[in-house]
Amino acid sequence: MKNKIKKSCKKKKCISTLFSVLFVLFLFFPLSDLSAHVVNYELTSLSKAETGWIYLQMGYTHILPLGFDHVLFILGLFFLNPGLQSVIWQATAFTVAHSITLGLAVFGFIHPVGTIIEPIIALSILYIAIENILIKELKWWRILIVFAFGLIHGCGFASALTEAGLPEKNYLLALLTFNLGVELGQIAVILAAWLLIGKWFSDKIWYQSRIVFPLSGVIGCVALYWTIERAFFY
Repeated sequence: MKNKIKKSCKKKKCISTLFSVLFVLFLFFPLSDLSAHVVNYELTSLSKAETGWIYLQMGYTHILPLGFDHVLFILGLFFLNPGLQSVIWQATAFTVAHSITLGLAVFGFIHPVGTIIEPIIALSILYIAIENILIKELKWWRILIVFAFGLIHGCGFASALTEAGLPEKNYLLALLTFNLGVELGQIAVILAAWLLIGKWFSDKIWYQSRIVFPLSGVIGCVALYWTIERAFFY
């Protein structure tokens, strides 16, 4: 009975966290018009294939090699449970979530404020690192937490895409291929981590004590530094 009550409380807590993130997004980032997206007129003459390829590369490079904070977030997801299927499901939930806020931001529905978003992104990495140290196995509610953090990270991705702009005609294609590039970058990180660590050590008795705890500790320290830096010196 007590276990059921605890699970119910955790479920309610996760759902409330998700709705809190959505509330913060729409409270701080006012709505606007769809036509407000930034147009990159230099890309107007490109074909659909060329546009798709350019934005696919842009999305991929935003993870590798430019997105060190997003890479640490994905690695944090990986270390707790290095099974490929589990991590890819979490990464996919993250992608779906950031696609939502990325689209809303790029098309002008919301206007993320960098001074708010960047410290929260750092805090999300710190949270994942701490959770890796405190819990021994993956919980069902983590995917909800990852989805909520994905909404925040999407606002961070939007700054890069807004700066580059979208083509006047093929803007939906550009947005989709950018997201696909981000997903491919995340999968590349997951596969590399699995080949280097998960494949060889995940079934060892000492996996948590020698790999999860110290590496999560390093990620947490970096994330804490970023949180302070972005909150007070951004």
